[in-house]
Amino acid sequence: MSFLELNNVRKTFGQTDAVRAFNLQVERGEFVSFLGPSGCGKTTTLRMIAGFELPTSGAIVINGDDVTYKPPQKRNTGMVFQSYALFPNMTVGDNIGFGLKIAGEPKSAIQKRVDEMLAIIKMEKFGARYPYQLSGGQQQRVALARAIAIRPQVLLLDEPLSALDAKIRVSLRQEIRAIQQKLGITTIYVTHDQEEALSLSDRVVVMNDGRIEQVGTPFEIYNFPTTEFAAQFVGTLNTIQATVRDAARGALIVANQEITTSQKLDGLRNGDAHSIAIRPERVSFAADGKKPNVLNVRIENITFLGSIVRVQVSAGENIFYMDTFNNPFLSLPKIGDHAEVTFSKEAVLVLKNK
Repeated sequence: MSFLELNNVRKTFGQTDAVRAFNLQVERGEFVSFLGPSGCGKTTTLRMIAGFELPTSGAIVINGDDVTYKPPQKRNTGMVFQSYALFPNMTVGDNIGFGLKIAGEPKSAIQKRVDEMLAIIKMEKFGARYPYQLSGGQQQRVALARAIAIRPQVLLLDEPLSALDAKIRVSLRQEIRAIQQKLGITTIYVTHDQEEALSLSDRVVVMNDGRIEQVGTPFEIYNFPTTEFAAQFVGTLNTIQATVRDAARGALIVANQEITTSQKLDGLRNGDAHSIAIRPERVSFAADGKKPNVLNVRIENITFLGSIVRVQVSAGENIFYMDTFNNPFLSLPKIGDHAEVTFSKEAVLVLKNK
């Protein structure tokens, strides 16, 4: 049995399904991110795990205990919010020890645990300060320490870094992951930032319109998306219109030119029109070494993006991009030129819609 289970969980507000048919199993010590756009049901699902919202139907089980309708204080979960939610009239130490005080632990045990938490978040000298005397990043560290001080079975983080600037977000997310791995806490992390989800997680749950689109490791989610939404939401993607030439061989036609995919074309028949997708970094000029797929294209535009050069090309009615690393000796065709681009069979993703 998995440590955390959500079995066919559904949440309705009025006539609107905020979360529908949500099924997920999380192992002990696993770090799982819910990734998706605003309004897709990420936070509602997190709040149901915490007990702040009750499911309309379905069940939530933590460590074998059905907590579906238990109040938050009976679930032993720790929550970190987008806003730091620290008590302004309490010191850092008192904020961290608040949950332990409510639980009735003795002062000596509380102080020992507070000292441990301050060491973990590397703020040993800040225990006597107040929240207004801290930076945003420091306040969020304190909020994290408060959440894990109570030794939760599950740690829940609701977009905890969204209020911070870019550099602090990167450093703090690395600290969050290091602390989570050190303590082995089962963690659910809500974010709309794909870079956060991919860099932090053991697995990513891509959500859309209240349901799961795909669950997988960051490598699987990026390289092998199973739906068009998952592919478009995570990373940059070229969507190209193709026609099935030979389903048995995986042969497709793009702009009157044949290409092949390594994926099975299950459910498709010869002559069917279907969308395929290719990541820009999987496409290169044929001069770099020919691969099974070669397309004749026209160079439409060239954009310098620092370390990356993005080349826009056209093949018939299809407009798509290819990315290559910039270097001082890079040689590129000119806008308006015709060229050959190449990509592997494995680069051609045949997407299905749910």
